[in-house]
Amino acid sequence: MTQFPPINPRLPRLWHGADYSPEQWTPDIWQEDMRLMRLARCNVMSVGIFAWAALEPEEGCYRFEWLDQVLDLMAENNVYALLATPSGAKPAWLAAKYPEVRRVRPDGVRELQGGRHNHCLTSPVYRAKTRQINTLLAERYQDHPALLMWHVSNEYSGECRCDLCRAAFRDWLHRKYGTLDALNHAWWTAFWSHTYTDWSQIDPPTPIGETSIHGLSLDWKRFVTDQTLDFMRNEIAPLRQITPDVPLTTNFMGAFPGLNYWKLAPALDVISWDSYPLWHQGAPDAEHAVKTAFIHDIHRSMKGGRPFMLMESTPSVTNWHPHARLKRPGMHLLSSLQAVAHGADTVQYFQWRKSRGSSEKFHGAVVDHAGHDRTRVFGDVAEVGAALERLAPVLGAGVAARVAIIYDWENRWALEGAQGPLQGDKGYWDACLDHYRAFWQRGVPVDVIDMEQDPARYDLVIAPMLYMVRPGVAERLSAWVAAGGTLVATYWSGVVDENDLCFLGGFPGPLRDLLGVWAEEIDALTPDDENCVAIAPDTPLGLAGTYRARDLCELIHPEGARVLATYQADFYAGRPALTVNTFGEGQAYYVASRNEQHFTDDFCRALCDARSIRPSLNVELPPGISVQARTDGTRLFAFVMNFAPEPVRVPLDGQRYTDLLTGEPASATLDLAPYGVAVLEPAR
Repeated sequence: MTQFPPINPRLPRLWHGADYSPEQWTPDIWQEDMRLMRLARCNVMSVGIFAWAALEPEEGCYRFEWLDQVLDLMAENNVYALLATPSGAKPAWLAAKYPEVRRVRPDGVRELQGGRHNHCLTSPVYRAKTRQINTLLAERYQDHPALLMWHVSNEYSGECRCDLCRAAFRDWLHRKYGTLDALNHAWWTAFWSHTYTDWSQIDPPTPIGETSIHGLSLDWKRFVTDQTLDFMRNEIAPLRQITPDVPLTTNFMGAFPGLNYWKLAPALDVISWDSYPLWHQGAPDAEHAVKTAFIHDIHRSMKGGRPFMLMESTPSVTNWHPHARLKRPGMHLLSSLQAVAHGADTVQYFQWRKSRGSSEKFHGAVVDHAGHDRTRVFGDVAEVGAALERLAPVLGAGVAARVAIIYDWENRWALEGAQGPLQGDKGYWDACLDHYRAFWQRGVPVDVIDMEQDPARYDLVIAPMLYMVRPGVAERLSAWVAAGGTLVATYWSGVVDENDLCFLGGFPGPLRDLLGVWAEEIDALTPDDENCVAIAPDTPLGLAGTYRARDLCELIHPEGARVLATYQADFYAGRPALTVNTFGEGQAYYVASRNEQHFTDDFCRALCDARSIRPSLNVELPPGISVQARTDGTRLFAFVMNFAPEPVRVPLDGQRYTDLLTGEPASATLDLAPYGVAVLEPAR
């Protein structure tokens, strides 16, 4: 399916809005806000995210009247509410009366009241209090005309090591393993005499205690995800019961390493996330665009391709970046439409109006401290609002990806904990981005999935550094390749099971038959060292020449696989560096070394050609240009985006196009201004 229903049919259009904090302002400001929202063409506002103290200033003493007035005003002005539950920031009275709701740090010290996103997920008191206020919100506003969606809490994150959480963790482990013998085996605790003889001996990993048991560290991260999900479900329960037809979401934080978002996704109706790229600093903007696009595609993929929500972005600066750079002219429209190009049906901001005080008073906002609409940023926001109205036909359109890249949170956790072959960062994120970049530069759409997803809908799946292989994964990939799929795996794959125990009998473990290789050793190159891989003559992909290899070079033996390239230096010169194994009707490639981007670009292009996977716009794209397409199955919308700070000329493919942003026909060559964007629809 490539056409999806609106997030809420009550507002069947692309949504445009921001986080709105009316509790910080007076009613005269609210009235002016309504006028400004109309000018900025905003139609949704997230309300009440950090409003608990305003809603319940004392325990059991509720003040909903101000929120009544705000929601009534919004309804009168055709602005809808993403009404938030306020658990992201607990009020001071609650933290003072019930100390158990304050988290305990890894060093065993209970935190004082302050900050946000720092409540204990296990505390029965906090669960009861959040469920209580959520119930009251749902009962009071279930029939309010402004209510469009629930915004559940805000940016779930963090962990607690209080007695309640430690006990919950032990219960979680008991349910998972059943016996201490099973746990001790899974964690390999005979190492260093770490065998547990009673459940009470188990504590979470901590710098002042245990850090060397990798299975413990993995299970703690899994527990934190499960406990977050359980807390979220407790919040959601009264909303589902009282307002079953109102969709709900919570805002994720991109590739935030602390939670496995794939576990939270099924509990939500729509995926949303908060995007704050480092535009104009640290690297070319095209590189930031690659990273942002990758994360957009993760969030779209979490619901099988259903459009996601860009819940937060900045209309100007991000005050917590190393340098709060202003968005250059054109960048706000470009970055907003980049999200739409990758599957977003909303563009929203933090924040609507700049706070007068505290830590985010200098964070970007639609309405500056000046308080009027005569600012460059306000004009940029109104321009996005107008563009979203012109792009109404894009609503609900999907992304037809035939390529998937596996980026798996638990695999990342396991790699980060491994003490070898490199210390510190093993390069998993970079390896995934290197492959993604090769498709992004050509305009080939990609889904980004975890290893549990069914690959049946794809022709080509890339699995960089699949270090951990959980049960069923090898069998699923083998069946898919045997049926005609093309798989690419890389060095340091098939090394450990779900408990971070090494596979015995040779790597890549359960993938060995599928890949047709045995990986004997892996060499970690120093930063000033490199090798080269040379493509063998007459390879089936048409590759040729030599490419530089760095960081990691694996020494493999072919076991049925055909050698496509060999190393050129060191004692393993002449050994295989790239292989392909015919497996049933499909093929499985193994890239044994971390190669330069030029290799990955050529390799992925050749794979696409072999599978007849065409880019969204079938032309050679200049550097810095990205083309992404959405389709409803009948109409196609190609977003042509220039992430370069200079004008770029893009040749088109001979078809006749209309630019939906201008309503004008596009010529044979598209001229894009610095940070320019066009949305092309082929003539029908």
